[in-house]
Amino acid sequence: MRLFLIPISTSRTLIYCQRLNLTSAVKESWSDKGTLRAAKLWTDWKDGTNWQKKVVKYGNQLLRKIPFEEWALKSIPPLSSRAEGVRSDKVEVIFPDSVISREDLPEILHKMGSERQRLHRTRMIYSMIGMPISAPVMLIPVIPNLPFFYLVFRAWSHWRALAGCKHIQFLLNKGLVTPRPLSILNELYAIGKSPMSVNGPYALKQKSVTPNWNEVILCRRPNIKQVATALNLPELESELSRAVEQVEQSFQSQKTPEKI
Repeated sequence: MRLFLIPISTSRTLIYCQRLNLTSAVKESWSDKGTLRAAKLWTDWKDGTNWQKKVVKYGNQLLRKIPFEEWALKSIPPLSSRAEGVRSDKVEVIFPDSVISREDLPEILHKMGSERQRLHRTRMIYSMIGMPISAPVMLIPVIPNLPFFYLVFRAWSHWRALAGCKHIQFLLNKGLVTPRPLSILNELYAIGKSPMSVNGPYALKQKSVTPNWNEVILCRRPNIKQVATALNLPELESELSRAVEQVEQSFQSQKTPEKI
């Protein structure tokens, strides 16, 4: 696999995992099978009855509120206990070193792998506690038990994000991370005087050394497709769109951000 770090603002970075060398011969896990089945059902409901369309509409609104960091961590596959004992292959971490310095890279990965573990573990437990409480709704005929299925999804989502955190931490502890600055990303972040422009490593250092630190948005909506195309990762476009939207909403709810 290969990891990509895409700074969205000076304090929030998107991590995305590209899984390499996947073949049809590889046996799908129960988690992957369940995800595909649920995705197919969700797609079918878009063209279903009126109540199914309403469920999809309001369900999508709930999904958009899930932090992009959680979605991003779920892109990292869980590490099996067997692989944990024998794994020695290194993982490339691709990033723009004009924004994230090589020295700051381990710190960023460490935060991603450790700081969110407690959050996802706690919320996974709460979701699991709520599942049996909402289960009796199944006894009502005709009406689907939407609260139960939502809690099942949230429990699974937090479990996958927690597994992603642990995988990152494992790679760091075993020294299996290979930093790889990518010039095309540097060019995208430095092109002209766009909102993505920065001068030198910026993501963490300014916040730590400047008392009156103002967070800056580094990636804007017009840049999303450019980044996904440059990395040849069309699936990254939706992840970036979600991340940029959430960061912009966060800025709007607090104050007008400083623009570069």
